[in-house]
Amino acid sequence: MTAQARRTAERHGRRGETVAAWWLRLHGWRIIDRRVRTAVGEIDLIARRGRTIAFVEVKHRTRAAALDHAIDRQRLKRVAAAATLLAPRYAADADTIRIDVILVAPGRLPRHIANAWHG
Repeated sequence: MTAQARRTAERHGRRGETVAAWWLRLHGWRIIDRRVRTAVGEIDLIARRGRTIAFVEVKHRTRAAALDHAIDRQRLKRVAAAATLLAPRYAADADTIRIDVILVAPGRLPRHIANAWHG
């Protein structure tokens, strides 16, 4: 991937994360962190609604049709590993923890897949 392509992908990713964060807020979630890196992977968004903490993977594609293949089991496994490391920092004992995915494409409402990982 060229430097220009990486910059474009980064810009699209950030735009997708911003759209996803607003989508979550509109549905009663509070964003408690963004782009948290760990040794095993990165979490795009961490959100709370009541006693639920969602570790959210965001995928942005320029075409809606490409969203059907944007996320796979291996990617979710990395997100789950990162969430396991981060859970003690963000969740209390009584909280429910889950992995969500939000798919974003221009001209479409975001698609929120709640509890996407059942590892």
